Amino acid sequence: MIQVLGLDHIVIRTSKLEQMLEFYSDFLACPIERKLEDSVGLIQLRAGTALIDLVPLDSELGKLGGGAPRQDGRNIDHFCLQIADLEEDILLQALESRNISHSGFAERYGAQGHGRSIYVNDPEGNVVELKFELSGN
Repeated sequence: MIQVLGLDHIVIRTSKLEQMLEFYSDFLACPIERKLEDSVGLIQLRAGTALIDLVPLDSELGKLGGGAPRQDGRNIDHFCLQIADLEEDILLQALESRNISHSGFAERYGAQGHGRSIYVNDPEGNVVELKFELSGN
């Protein structure tokens, strides 16, 4: 029923924003697409058809993820899979029939622009965002 089309974005928490920007933006040539530093603390870099989001630990979003990243700690906030357009109710029914908790749908920005998405957790507790290919669902 769900058809994954590709990776939309990945969100990386960091305590070394300048070095991360130098690596991803300068070295890997991923241009900065959006900065939301004042509101939530997020810098989005274009990586081909996907985005790499950098979230400083001391930002509003960064604080939600807990302590600083380390070898045995959490560094990835979440990743987002782009899925084929589907009725929201059908996806909700599928999640609920498998007892998969979710955040509910909201309008969010991703690699393809604004669109509807929902957060779920995989069995290991990783946060996976499922984002529709097309907005307007």
